[in-house]
Amino acid sequence: MARGSSGTGSGCSFAVFYRYSAITTPIIIPRPEHDLSRANISENAVKVLYRLKAAGFQAYLVGGGVRDLLLGREPKDFDIATDARPDEVRSIFRNCRLIGRRFRLAHVHFGREIIEVATFRSGSEDSEGDRHVENGMILRDNVYGVIGDDVLRRDFTVNALYYNIEDFSVVDYVGGLRDLEQGRLRLIGDPEQRYREDPVRILRALRFACKLGFNIDPACDEPLHRIGHLLGDVPSARIFDELQKLFLTGGALCAFEKLRHYGLFEHLFPMTEESLTHEEQAFPITFVSRGMSNTDDRVSADKPVTPAFLFAVLLWEPVRQLASKLQDDTTGMTEAIREAGDRILAQQQFRVSIPKRFSIPMREIWWLQPRFDSRGGRRAQRFIGHPRFRAAYDFLLLRAESGEVDPALAQWWTQYQEAAGEQGAPMERPAGRSRRRRRRKKAVGKSD
Repeated sequence: MARGSSGTGSGCSFAVFYRYSAITTPIIIPRPEHDLSRANISENAVKVLYRLKAAGFQAYLVGGGVRDLLLGREPKDFDIATDARPDEVRSIFRNCRLIGRRFRLAHVHFGREIIEVATFRSGSEDSEGDRHVENGMILRDNVYGVIGDDVLRRDFTVNALYYNIEDFSVVDYVGGLRDLEQGRLRLIGDPEQRYREDPVRILRALRFACKLGFNIDPACDEPLHRIGHLLGDVPSARIFDELQKLFLTGGALCAFEKLRHYGLFEHLFPMTEESLTHEEQAFPITFVSRGMSNTDDRVSADKPVTPAFLFAVLLWEPVRQLASKLQDDTTGMTEAIREAGDRILAQQQFRVSIPKRFSIPMREIWWLQPRFDSRGGRRAQRFIGHPRFRAAYDFLLLRAESGEVDPALAQWWTQYQEAAGEQGAPMERPAGRSRRRRRRKKAVGKSD
């Protein structure tokens, strides 16, 4: 049974809690006055909206889906907000699973597509539900309310626009449409308090600024220069997930530059930051920048990208420097890189937890770099058949472009592959003394 809450709700007490003057009466943009159409919304998301409505609940498309559609972009996914509790959503959809402890969410599955459904949340201490806060950081937030409360629990104004399936209007409580038109990224409430509640918002601010090409509002920009240490309180696995979104959605170079601009990169990749800061030569920073740009180009061309290659780029300089120290008369470069890679990754895991399915290919990309020094002959022919050769070769190209290795080495391997592909045979090995195979003598006195 649906609860009879009003469509606008009340956010006054919560507004005082956040030192924010909420728009308690929202701006309603009727269907004829906006460009958001159901034709551009996922068919499955529309099904969920209508079924919730038919069950007597409020149902709104919300977040990035509304934002992107109003900007004329194609949304990556579609999220729904409702006054139905998670258990009630599950009772309506048999293809639904409830997930999450920090935020209880309902995932409605349609094959490979998942429609995320969230219950309106509230910031009021008098509301029903479960919230746990430590040192200003929200560790669990499952206190439910009405839409006027829910809007103030969202992070940025441009992500707090609601599309109402009942009358196809867009509902704006916090001036999100104005910020959308002005290309401005603004947090709802006191910026520093919102960052402290959930430090991942620091990374989200940079991601949306790069993705949308928006300017960060000055009040939201100022704290970024001095609160990077808060990222250390976020679980390293969650940081990894957020960095994938930050680096693998087309704004990697922009994100890298902003992370360093605000002094945030050192809190995520301290060893890399140290190597980039103290290295006298220019190629390390050029190498990382080219790696980010290369990733953006692949995303733009709709080519596959993998965190393994990206994180191999981000951690290469500390691995390379440590391997140079470990190499001696008894330890070759390949072995030195193996040991250096293991040490650097073990330390990095405390900041960013990189799963094995990515860390193992990362190591292989590093280990294979010394093999490019052996050109010609059967070794080269066997090498190009290695499953990780292509990724290692692309990595070599970046090293050559940034000035770390001789470009002639990368050029040789490029020509070698072309020759092997066109002629069906490898290039000739470098000129030198050829070995003659000795003809075995037939044993005397033994019968055939």
